Amino acid sequence: MDFEALIFDVDGTLADTERDGHRVAFNRAFREAGLDWDWDVELYGQLLAVAGGKERMRFYVERFRPDYERPANFDQLVQDLHQAKTRHYTALMEEGEIPLRPGVERLLREARDQGVRLAIATTTTPANVTALLRATLGADGEEWFEVIGAGDVVPHKKPAPDIYGYVLERMDLPASACIAFEDSENGIRSSTGAGLSTVITINGYTRDHDFEGALLVLDNLGEPTQPFTALAGASVNGSRYLDIDLLRHLHGK
Repeated sequence: MDFEALIFDVDGTLADTERDGHRVAFNRAFREAGLDWDWDVELYGQLLAVAGGKERMRFYVERFRPDYERPANFDQLVQDLHQAKTRHYTALMEEGEIPLRPGVERLLREARDQGVRLAIATTTTPANVTALLRATLGADGEEWFEVIGAGDVVPHKKPAPDIYGYVLERMDLPASACIAFEDSENGIRSSTGAGLSTVITINGYTRDHDFEGALLVLDNLGEPTQPFTALAGASVNGSRYLDIDLLRHLHGK
């Protein structure tokens, strides 16, 4: 069976949003709320082991801030901080601070031209997805994707496979007809847990993750003038960048 759809994670996969996007936005929200919390680059790398911004804040308090006295309205505080963080993140996107990773827009356009369906499966909020797509692909960026599975639409976030199950159900496709794109260990556990073949593009936070079971592990999707480096997985037959033809070859194997 040839594949019919490509399903993309967002943070770290479509763009390097974690270090210079979400982390910065979290810190702005903390300062705005009068908190002394500060997530530096190294600490944020540890916090990324937990999927979901609200979950990440709770984990931070439990693991790194035993001195913090939780107020009675702590759950509401977390909700408010997350909303503020989303506002700051959206502002960063509107300023054009974070571009798509190499090869992403090229592959998306090629897929659309060849009638390959597109979808998103992410734990980030719908507002964050919208901000990124509009800032990088234009005002109609969301319309490039048939289904956008994001945020709290499923009860369990990655590494649970729920978000991929949600997307597959709405596309009315079996996992065997799709290829997922991820960047992290939590991501590949989620996608392969749902039965999807998965291409990994690592980033600075995930280069040491376990990607067992990946169809292919790359440093990025590559461009004709900026070739990728294949780190693990199937042979790429001398290809310099990931395109639909190479994906068909890989999927056929």
